[in-house]
Amino acid sequence: MTVFLLRVALPDRPGALGAVASRIGAVRADVVALDIVGRGEGRAVDEFVVELADDSHVSLLLSEVAEVDGVEVEELRILPDLVGNRRYDAYDTAAALLAERQPQRVLQVVAQRAAAELQPAWSAVLDLEQRSIVAASGSPPAGSWIAAYVEGSRWHRPEPLAPANDSGPTQTPTHRPARDAAWVALQAWDLVLAVGRPGWVFGEHDRRRLGALARLADARWADLVDDDSRRSHPSHAG
Repeated sequence: MTVFLLRVALPDRPGALGAVASRIGAVRADVVALDIVGRGEGRAVDEFVVELADDSHVSLLLSEVAEVDGVEVEELRILPDLVGNRRYDAYDTAAALLAERQPQRVLQVVAQRAAAELQPAWSAVLDLEQRSIVAASGSPPAGSWIAAYVEGSRWHRPEPLAPANDSGPTQTPTHRPARDAAWVALQAWDLVLAVGRPGWVFGEHDRRRLGALARLADARWADLVDDDSRRSHPSHAG
């Protein structure tokens, strides 16, 4: 079996999602996961994780899906492994972060969980001031390149990966960053988490997931600081 991620834009109306799933099944492909990654203005963007027994049926799969009225195929990509249930990713990430008590190990887990959740080619935790990578997964570019990307894209989005319900002033972009890379500030750590997957665009749903990972990492920092404070309190002397 080959596992694919199929991203489609379709009308946000009853029956449209079922029609796409039916077309996928018509070529003997199996839908093993589904994410609704965006909705608005009468359209929805959905991601299907699909198992296909014969790669020669890929073109048939695409033509079948395209037959559904109003549907556009945005992306089809082979996944390296069968992804798990994305609804549990946050729990797995929280558990992994809580298992580590050393800051460097926590940062390494942050990079690893970014790779697990978003399947980028690379992820890196970066010290912007030093322009150096302090934790990574995959083969990230040089720290100086990542720092230049972050600094160049700052004004494109005031809070690059803020939660969906956050609001704030809109700034006019002075630079449009690459859409196959993304970053978020680890504010409590005074670091940045960046990810890249060449040729595979990060959607708003991906960015929110990255933002959630950053908030978990910041919460873990607060736990570590609080734990150190308790240990150093005079009541623990002796």
